[in-house]
Amino acid sequence: MHKEAAIREPLILGHKTYHDVTEDVCKPIEDKAPKTWYILFGIALIIGLYGVGCILYLLGTGVGVWGLNKTIGWAWDITNFVWWVGIGHAGTLISAVLLLFRQKWRMAINRSAEAMTIFAVFMAGLFPLIHMGRLWLGYWVLPLPNQFGSLWVNFNSPLLWDVFAISTYLSVSLVFWYIGLIPDFATIRDRAKKPVAKKMYSILSFGWSGRAKHWNRFELVSLVLAGLATPLVFSVHSIVSFDFATSVIPGWHTTIFPPYFVAGAVFSGFAMVQTLMLVMRKAMKLEAYIHTKHVEYMNIVIMTTGSIVGTAYITELFISWYSGVEYEAYAFINRASGPYWWAYWAMMTCNVISPQLMWFRKLRRSLIFTFFISIVVNIGMWFERYVIIVTSIHRDYLPSSWSMHYPSHIDIGVYIGTIGLFFVFFLLFARYFPVLALNEVKTILKSSGESYKNATDDHTPDPDPEPTIVAPAVEQPVAEVESSPRVDETVTADNSGDAALLLLKAIGSSSEEDKSDLKKLSGVGPAFETALNSIGIWSFEQVSKMTKAEYDLMDSLTGKFPGKAEKEDWAAQAKELMNK
Repeated sequence: MHKEAAIREPLILGHKTYHDVTEDVCKPIEDKAPKTWYILFGIALIIGLYGVGCILYLLGTGVGVWGLNKTIGWAWDITNFVWWVGIGHAGTLISAVLLLFRQKWRMAINRSAEAMTIFAVFMAGLFPLIHMGRLWLGYWVLPLPNQFGSLWVNFNSPLLWDVFAISTYLSVSLVFWYIGLIPDFATIRDRAKKPVAKKMYSILSFGWSGRAKHWNRFELVSLVLAGLATPLVFSVHSIVSFDFATSVIPGWHTTIFPPYFVAGAVFSGFAMVQTLMLVMRKAMKLEAYIHTKHVEYMNIVIMTTGSIVGTAYITELFISWYSGVEYEAYAFINRASGPYWWAYWAMMTCNVISPQLMWFRKLRRSLIFTFFISIVVNIGMWFERYVIIVTSIHRDYLPSSWSMHYPSHIDIGVYIGTIGLFFVFFLLFARYFPVLALNEVKTILKSSGESYKNATDDHTPDPDPEPTIVAPAVEQPVAEVESSPRVDETVTADNSGDAALLLLKAIGSSSEEDKSDLKKLSGVGPAFETALNSIGIWSFEQVSKMTKAEYDLMDSLTGKFPGKAEKEDWAAQAKELMNK
């Protein structure tokens, strides 16, 4: 087994076993969905349906309901298209490129990032279809025979290249995502108790049995798809940039667009992954698998790509001056000081200044700061696309045709609606699909799990059995134990038996007859509850008497999430639960 350097931080926190990993990932699927999920799903669905209503109204009335005019023929629709395609880049980068580079930290986030990619590309694909106006005549773009002979699309047009690039990207991403899910579907299938769920996951798992032959083919297919997907990471947004770069419009006609667009896509995609992951890790209690180290790695990517984007902005400004073309120079002067100056400086602030704060280690490891910056970056990237598109065409060569763009309520409704639909898809994914690559995470447990990294070579813990600590029987009456003095914080135990005695002396003894449902305490699952029972902690009454000394003793005995009980204030929680 590959041994990881001790200096590296563990990627899986706590004393996790293979069974714990399975339980933690499968629990949200097998348990009843919480009320919060239903509330969020309902809100997302209402917003999504409003967006669908705006789209239907637009198709029935015509694209004239957008805020376009004779000068500004592209605006919010293309802005949103490029923005969604950019967000869809991070999933393939994390899955394919980081797989080829053998980066272990990707395993905790690749599954959800891939799902995000697919749903974002779905949303992006809506806009070219809507832009047809008469969608029911969409078959006219195909080379169908007619009385004048076959009419073919213009293969020299980057708009057509977009169709091939994005459809290929979607297909490969979808297959890559689904192939990775098959072993995890089989795990859920084998655990399922309800006949309908068992049948559904049996179909989805394609008869996976976990044989060596299956795993061998799984690894081969994953590598092949990673090799196919890697060029797509760079080609798709390069081709999207050709929509502008191949034109002769000042502000668009530039060769820097392909690398600049690719860096911007990875930049915005990773920011969206951060936004979703930070919420999901808390909501689904996955703090042991997605933690500050993962956040730091992603922030380093955001900082790097943000710096590339900032360099591209400065290069554009320099070339517009150095070219000596007054129209190019005016295009950029107009962006910075014209009527859309506020959008330009919002873009510069969000995309150039905010990522540079990640140079400070304390900030790039801060979850709250990261969540805030991830939202700021995606706002900035939307403004970037808006600035590129609208400010380059709203003032052309004839001052008499200069115009301004004002989005209509349909423009806004369609955009907000796609955000709602995106979250509808993502919430359904989080409810019924494993959000972590279950079997892949298990492959790094022994090399990157906290308990195994800290273990000595003489004794490596066995990942299979549940952690069990047998506490010696306490023969004292309960009344005497409860009246005993508190354990001093400086007391140390020579072994687990002494520690268990000290702990029970402070909080009192109990038995299985007085058992409380300790899973109601924050962060306690079935495995943790078993570990607590094994050291003699059965009731809320015992937990309610804990102070820092008892928390420390309990942590040393269970070895699970050190400091969590004190941080979550289990004693206060237990008192509240006793009073219910």
